[in-house]
Amino acid sequence: MTRTSGRKASATPSAAPTGKPGAELTALQAALAAEHAAVYGYGVVGGRISEARRAEARAGYDAHRARRDALVREVRDLGAEPVAASAAYALPFAVPDSAAAVRLAAELEDRVAGVYSDLVRAAGDERRREAAGALREAAVRAVRWRGGSVAFPGLAERAVTDAATSGGSATPTV
Repeated sequence: MTRTSGRKASATPSAAPTGKPGAELTALQAALAAEHAAVYGYGVVGGRISEARRAEARAGYDAHRARRDALVREVRDLGAEPVAASAAYALPFAVPDSAAAVRLAAELEDRVAGVYSDLVRAAGDERRREAAGALREAAVRAVRWRGGSVAFPGLAERAVTDAATSGGSATPTV
């Protein structure tokens, strides 16, 4: 995500953030936490993925690291302390081979897309555009990993993911 300083004002009315004050910062912190988890998860993916898809995994890893670093700067620019990465994350399933690594990469992208959909809803102006771009990028990567798409990236599959991970584990999930 980029800062907006130095940009010309838009001719269209700006979209105001929705929800309570602080909702944008909360959604920004959630996106940062998701990016931390994605970086960790792509480390696992990279260790199990076949040579044929290793470059794709590296590109995903690099994209999430860049988004994570940008989110850290944005949270600091808002005067808050960025959420720290966990030391480890519970994987949603075992990743013993390349096929499971591909499934994990698709799952990571689905989860990141869901969090960015929340940021799109909570943010306004340039941050909303950046969050929509991040959601789109995650959805495209998920399609590439999965080989198929979903109707509303970040929304429909979110209900299934949230229900499956609401078990209250002390270890954050990827």
